[in-house]
Amino acid sequence: MWLARLSVDRWRRASTPEADSAPTALILETAHGPRITAANDAGHVAGARAGMLLADARALCPGLVAVPADPAGDLAALEKLALWAQRWAPWSALDPPDGLIVDITGAAHLLGGEEALLADVVRAFAARGLTARAALAPTAGAAWALAHYGPGGAILAPGDDPLRLLADLPVAALRLDDDVLTVLRRLGIKRLGELAGVSGAGEEDAGCEVAARDALRRRFRGRSSPAANPLLRLDQLLGKVPEPLLPVIARPMPLVQRRLAEPLRHRAPLDQVVEDLAAAMVRALEARGEGARRLELALWRVDGEVLMRRVALAAATREAAHITRLFARRLDDVEAGFGIETVQLRASWSEPLPLGQADLDAAAEEHGTALAACIDRLTVRLGPRAVTRPVPHASHLPERAQAWQPPLEPPPSRQGTLAFHARPLKLLDRPEPIAVLYASPDGLPQRFRWRGTVREVVRAEGPERIAPEWWRERSTARLRDYYRIEDACGARYWIYRLGLAGDGRGGVPGWFLQGLCA
Repeated sequence: MWLARLSVDRWRRASTPEADSAPTALILETAHGPRITAANDAGHVAGARAGMLLADARALCPGLVAVPADPAGDLAALEKLALWAQRWAPWSALDPPDGLIVDITGAAHLLGGEEALLADVVRAFAARGLTARAALAPTAGAAWALAHYGPGGAILAPGDDPLRLLADLPVAALRLDDDVLTVLRRLGIKRLGELAGVSGAGEEDAGCEVAARDALRRRFRGRSSPAANPLLRLDQLLGKVPEPLLPVIARPMPLVQRRLAEPLRHRAPLDQVVEDLAAAMVRALEARGEGARRLELALWRVDGEVLMRRVALAAATREAAHITRLFARRLDDVEAGFGIETVQLRASWSEPLPLGQADLDAAAEEHGTALAACIDRLTVRLGPRAVTRPVPHASHLPERAQAWQPPLEPPPSRQGTLAFHARPLKLLDRPEPIAVLYASPDGLPQRFRWRGTVREVVRAEGPERIAPEWWRERSTARLRDYYRIEDACGARYWIYRLGLAGDGRGGVPGWFLQGLCA
């Protein structure tokens, strides 16, 4: 199953019809600038192609809309589709970045035969807003080749001669790397039939063809990757060499629920049910050796409406009392209506958590569970993004030298971080421009105005020169010269001059104040 337009289809489902009517391209940042990974139909008509630089595409279509691509989201969606594809057979595997492999051995008759199964595959994907091409063959390599380069809905039966039916397909149908395809084209091999003739796949007893196969083997010797060895890929397509595939196995989430004999309409019995579910969830997590990081509580009302409450935890936990306290704040606004008849608790995110002696206070302090519980309470009360901590970031520009992350996440590696001169304790959110009224011959301001007040500079230290990040900014970005200065009142500031006179990257250099020194 080949989802040729997976990324575009996902973007289309999340956008409006008006947005899809405009020429649009999905892009990724590269060392040479934004590069197109996919384009919608209007973008293709305008000339946008995968692999093209965005600047080149906009030369053809100035109105081309650029949207950031989401490779991680595409892979996550593909994993979910692999599990969903087990509706046709119990075994499925991923073929990144946009394909699925399903072993339908012994299952085709359940859907009325192989033709009916392939038609159902295309119809089911279309119902989900996804464009799919499907093919069926005795080997995964042959099915891949037919889905990508063969006619739609092609079927290769076990008794058919694959070399005869696939001979006209291009050598790219072997799932080879681009450099290998370039070598084969230079050798004059463009079709599978030509490669099979040279490699002796059809008549292995012929001495000249065996010699030709040895010559090809020597040319691609030392390449361990199957995508770099056309002979290995051809043997896999013909079924002479097995091709290992990693199946996708569904991993059910820990889930507990209670179906109530009488609908609940009051808060007190609902709290008791949640407490019982929390204890049951702890037992389920303990049996798996895991702890919950995200919990979802679903309340089914008699009128059919489902109320959802979610809690994200700072660290994996199996403490029933802690879980109950967190959900107690989320149930204050629950409207029971005619009553709640079913309550379900699910751990949508869990992590390994070894068994430990959690009854003693010393053990709780040792493993940091007390801090995690405090952070969870603050998060529930203040919001999911209210509790963070700063961590170093590999950038020599002051405003980019730190980032924010969840408080209990492991700190990033120190590799790549830079050692700086002493920085002020207080930095402004944004550097504020200052008006220099008088400058010394070497360019240092002696008098400047900031926030309506004129200040006299009595002491200065510097400069500390910081160059722009050329790999991230435009070529017209200017360097900075930082100074520590003190005014006549004893206040100290951290200022910088943006650019140099005559550097060819702008007009007169500007001055900015970025921090307050102790």
